Amino acid sequence: MDQTLKTIFFSVKHSLKYFLTDTSGTTNFPKFVGVVMMDEVPIGYCDSHIKRAEAKQDWIRKLFKLDPKFRDWYSEKCLYNHQLFEANINVVKQRLNQTEGSLILQSMTGCEWDDESGEVKGFDQYGYDGEDFISLDLQAETWITPKAQAIVIKHLWDEDKGRIKRNKDIYMSMCPEHLKKCMYFRTFFGQRTGRVNNTN
Repeated sequence: MDQTLKTIFFSVKHSLKYFLTDTSGTTNFPKFVGVVMMDEVPIGYCDSHIKRAEAKQDWIRKLFKLDPKFRDWYSEKCLYNHQLFEANINVVKQRLNQTEGSLILQSMTGCEWDDESGEVKGFDQYGYDGEDFISLDLQAETWITPKAQAIVIKHLWDEDKGRIKRNKDIYMSMCPEHLKKCMYFRTFFGQRTGRVNNTN
């Protein structure tokens, strides 16, 4: 088969994305919320009230039961990210001199993998009060921002080379491995049950 036709018809990009939100101030919602999406479908959830990973698909629940360490890793990641976001939102508020009111810090991190070419793209992006704020260029290993007021944060985060290298490893190596593991189990459990069920 012609390689171009094969690529057009069979190449599929898969993704594993982590959406995190932290708020300062008083709200009726959990202060911190994390959602894991695979191929744009929610598969996991955690927040500052439950403090553990919860499965949002039948197949991921079965995976957690089969591999409790995988579930525990996501639960630990939830707690770690809550603490990290607490620190980050405080730094951002201080650097932007915004000490009053309810503020929202969001991130979208993760990876995309092309199952035909093997190409991996990682991403680590932050939003502040609903607008793009700062993102990590994983190739250049530097933070970039469209906001003039975020330049001071960029310089601060650029100095933490260890964090940049850890994030690059997470989103370019560990994330694709987790994605492939999830894809395998989604197929394995999906084939056994005949379908993949959403359990919101």
